[in-house]
Amino acid sequence: MKATSSALNAVKVAFTAGRREWRAVRLRWNDGAMRLLLNVIWLVLAGFWLAVGYAVAGIICCLLIVTIPFGIASFRIANYALWPFGRTLADRPGAGAPSLLGNIVWIVFAGWWLALEHVVTGVLLCLTVIGIPLGVANFKLVPVSLLPLGREIVPAPR
Repeated sequence: MKATSSALNAVKVAFTAGRREWRAVRLRWNDGAMRLLLNVIWLVLAGFWLAVGYAVAGIICCLLIVTIPFGIASFRIANYALWPFGRTLADRPGAGAPSLLGNIVWIVFAGWWLALEHVVTGVLLCLTVIGIPLGVANFKLVPVSLLPLGREIVPAPR
């Protein structure tokens, strides 16, 4: 005997004949399909504009030889801001003192207000139920906008 509990067929209740107990079996979307849906929504609502902003900042940073590492970091952030679901940030092995010094300079000139912008935007997005995943994506951008050097983008564990 089977009965569905929601219109979207998200939870299916099944009767186990031998033990006479009820158990709820959750039907899940494929993780890849959910990530794709969230990435498309993110791209349309916020990701494109964030990526353009970080790419323009990267181009400006690449005008001077001294600021090229910051430009490369901005391009990395733009790539991550474009498609954040299904990817995460990890510390790059071998990033030492130059990355630390660069991150200190970045925090002073750009990092703190970029991180603050992502926190405020994430909080505002989390005020609605639909915006919660997008707010979480904004919160994921806070560490990389604060300390971009010595980081790399890797696939998220499933």
